[in-house]
Amino acid sequence: MERVRVSIVGASGYVGGELLRLLLRHPRVEIAQITSESHAGEPVHRVHPHLRRAAVLTFCRMGDLRPCDVLFVALPHGEVAPRIESFAALAPVVVDLSADFRLRDPEAYRRWYDRPHPHPEWLSRFVYGLPECYREDLRGARYISGVGCNAAAAILALWPLVRADILDPDRPILVDVKASSSEAGREPNPGSHHPERHGAIRPYAPVSHRHTAEVRQALGRDTIALSVTAVDAVRGVLATAHAWPRAPLAESDLWRIYRTAYGEEPFIRMVKDRQGLHRLPDPKAVIGSNFADVGFAVEEETGRIVALCALDNLMKGAAGSAVQSLNIAMGWPETAGLDLIPVYPA
Repeated sequence: MERVRVSIVGASGYVGGELLRLLLRHPRVEIAQITSESHAGEPVHRVHPHLRRAAVLTFCRMGDLRPCDVLFVALPHGEVAPRIESFAALAPVVVDLSADFRLRDPEAYRRWYDRPHPHPEWLSRFVYGLPECYREDLRGARYISGVGCNAAAAILALWPLVRADILDPDRPILVDVKASSSEAGREPNPGSHHPERHGAIRPYAPVSHRHTAEVRQALGRDTIALSVTAVDAVRGVLATAHAWPRAPLAESDLWRIYRTAYGEEPFIRMVKDRQGLHRLPDPKAVIGSNFADVGFAVEEETGRIVALCALDNLMKGAAGSAVQSLNIAMGWPETAGLDLIPVYPA
């Protein structure tokens, strides 16, 4: 089986490490080069100790990159867009894990990222890498954007309800997200928000989280409000969305709506049990996997729908969705390299 040559820019971050973990066992991929400006010349296990003996690779600098078939870019937000033309010259397929090409509207980018986009003409070329919503657009795509982990959880919780067009357009949708510390990246920098920085649990503003823009764009609703709260966990995201339907719905109606949307999805698991300890989605049940667990409940008195989604922010919220999107773009089996059972307890 012929393999494609894949290189990873920014491979020393947590998302870069997840990409390596997945791609090293991918049946259609050969790792060509991995870059890190701060670890150039060092073996991969110095930064990613879990990959000791799994990979005989050495970090190089971006300036030493050679042409390849697919280029994954896991650099900080704001550092990819200025270099996009040079990255595109290296590979016919580029998958960007930063936020630089997630939004299609340049004005939305300016609003949410506090600066104009340096190459707005490239925004329309990228496909948002959430297969459950953009699968047909991803087929044959050359440029794929990663997803925001909080946004992915919020979108997947609400997508079936929006798709079924049962929500009251005059009432806001409120999404509360509980996020883990690895969202911040590897380096101990509380103000960071990109794939290569990580440290202690970082503070969040209670409103106007940047991932709101992705959720509104994907769901086509400007009345969505997103709040993110850091919790004491290394991995995992739990989105709890509160929405109101046009008319009262029973739980049996919601079962039908969610099964219609997700019944054939390889990485969506419905979690809605009446008994036991694990009745609703829990991030600890998906750690290390590309699964997103989705559930729901109905408040009879008000008609309020509570929709939940739990996922691993480094997997389905980043590297896993990126690899899944690449599989679709290349015409490979969608689950290639991603058939991982979650780690539990976590």
